[in-house]
Amino acid sequence: MSVLVFAENWEGKFKKPAQEALTYGYELAQKTGGPLCAVVIGHNIQGDEINKLGAYGCPKVLSAIAPAFASFSANIYATVIADAAKKENATHIVFSHTYTGKSVAPRVAVKLQAGLAAGAVSLPSSPEPFIVRKKCFSGKGFTDVQISSPVKIVSLSPNSHHVFAAGEHKAADFKIEEFNPALPASDTTVNEVKKTSGKVVLTEAEIVVSGGRGLKGPENWGMVEALADALGAATACSKPVADMGWRPHHEHVGQTGITIAPNLYIAIGISGAIQHLAGVSSSKVMVAINTDKEAPFFQAADYGIIGDAFDVVPKLTEAIKQLKSAH
Repeated sequence: MSVLVFAENWEGKFKKPAQEALTYGYELAQKTGGPLCAVVIGHNIQGDEINKLGAYGCPKVLSAIAPAFASFSANIYATVIADAAKKENATHIVFSHTYTGKSVAPRVAVKLQAGLAAGAVSLPSSPEPFIVRKKCFSGKGFTDVQISSPVKIVSLSPNSHHVFAAGEHKAADFKIEEFNPALPASDTTVNEVKKTSGKVVLTEAEIVVSGGRGLKGPENWGMVEALADALGAATACSKPVADMGWRPHHEHVGQTGITIAPNLYIAIGISGAIQHLAGVSSSKVMVAINTDKEAPFFQAADYGIIGDAFDVVPKLTEAIKQLKSAH
């Protein structure tokens, strides 16, 4: 009954989703009574960075580092993880429910004939029956999913620190083992990679400032970015804004976009349709700014400002700057 965690990295660094997945894996291993192991895949991960995984209770890491992993391929990643699971006789596999996890976990499930609970927000109450909880009905409810297959796969809901916080359980013994499985031919050709720099990553941001159609056009987005800069926040948008091309689609949060759970979410000119709320409802504190006092977002928000965003937001930004300068 061993537990295998796919420790996802971002340009050679293990960030919050990987830390949460490792903590989840550690707690799961405590419940099942089996050993814990992690597998890392990449081409530019330093040994010192991999050593950090031991702080989350992981005593062993299978290190698959090779030039072949310079470009992401869901099929190749799935092959490596499935082979790692077979090598370690893993009965439980944990992923982060990120873009990578969403594309790789189902493929691993097929390869291992395993049941998959995608986007889980809880540990199982017991090893058998294996039942975990996940959100349903656009985030308005929860459902308990039972996995009865011999191998069980769980992907942990992103930014789940409000549900399952990353914690340190330093492993007494720690070792890194090179892992070089046979790889299939890549079925993906990467022509170009575009990366953003100098910005807070949306999926990891503790504060997010988001705008909707109430901003009337892309030329007015400067005040959203000014407020985000003052707060050290990431920027986001509603689906109609991305669909109209005002903002890039990777900033779209909601049921069909990115799911986030920051400490503070500020929605400017967003009505608050259920599809949007489904992607942000796990935020610790939500603030709505809208001229329409009947906007649905006010029913979900912790704080609301009924007013013109073009008047409210610049004043709010200036007040924050003054407050920060005073300290």
